[in-house]
Amino acid sequence: MYGSRGAVSLFATGGVAKASVAVAGAVLLLAGCSSSDGDGEKDKSGAKVSQQPKDKDPFWVNPDGNAAEQVASYVKDGKKDDAELIRKIAEQPTGEWLTPENAEQEARGFTEAAAKADRDALLVVYNIPHRDCGQFSGGGAADGNAYRGFIDQVAKGIGDRATTVILEPDAVLHMVDGCTPDEFHEERYDLLRGAVEKFKSLKNTKVYLDAGNAGWGKTDDIAEPLKLAGVEQADGFSVNVSNFYTTADSTKYGKDLSSKVGNKPFVVDTSRNGNGPYTEGDPAENWCNPPGRALGESPTTKTDDDLVDAYVWVKRPGESDGTCKGGPKAGQWWPEYALKLAKATK
Repeated sequence: MYGSRGAVSLFATGGVAKASVAVAGAVLLLAGCSSSDGDGEKDKSGAKVSQQPKDKDPFWVNPDGNAAEQVASYVKDGKKDDAELIRKIAEQPTGEWLTPENAEQEARGFTEAAAKADRDALLVVYNIPHRDCGQFSGGGAADGNAYRGFIDQVAKGIGDRATTVILEPDAVLHMVDGCTPDEFHEERYDLLRGAVEKFKSLKNTKVYLDAGNAGWGKTDDIAEPLKLAGVEQADGFSVNVSNFYTTADSTKYGKDLSSKVGNKPFVVDTSRNGNGPYTEGDPAENWCNPPGRALGESPTTKTDDDLVDAYVWVKRPGESDGTCKGGPKAGQWWPEYALKLAKATK
């Protein structure tokens, strides 16, 4: 979600602003216009971005993402210092949030581009009915059948290419924190189990069911709902998606939760948690474009922890959480905020 009831209090309930769903990158990929192949060595202008070493992080860097385009724009304008700051974002793999209108095409475009670069795609599935409790990222599929069709399209687009799916940020959490009405719970559990089953039927796809964050409440409260949603059949779960809790706190939360759901491993979104959560200002909006934040640990599968499969950037740093604190609409690229994140990063 970009900003939902689950985010009304960063410390009380759910996640915060989810990444935008970018169609432009998929269109470029589908048209075969990706600006770099393989490891994407920089061109003479210094505008292109590179892939990370595969042994450090197997996930694909989108050479046509918003941050990469911003690097090229700054280089063209002679703003080399700003270009290098934004490169901190542009050269890290981030989640690609699929749009329901083009789910199959985007899934195919992203996974084919990743395979061409000998990397794995990182996709975010975010289209559950009654999504985000009607807040900034409200919406989702019209009904259960529409959602099943959407999942089928995503799976068809992925095929047998190496892919990791982050499944439905906050969908389970919002059933636990009271945000999603009880009347929708039974169907939602069924839809999530079906999605896990569908993705696990693919040859080279891993799926992590979202499990909230370190600040929302007790792991005892979400463990059984996660089981009902199919976490035991998934590869694991995700924590801190689009949120700001430190990696240490997120790992502690994840380990405690893991012990209650069959010792499943998990991934941590470290995209913007370098300085931890924001604790000043209006508590009702401390999740939304908080000042003074920083990029977190770079994405990697080298976590030195058997239960932590990876640090990933599910949220794309530099995209707005919503129209608060001077930000544009939720999900829109905001270069000024991106620069602040990069400058604050040690």
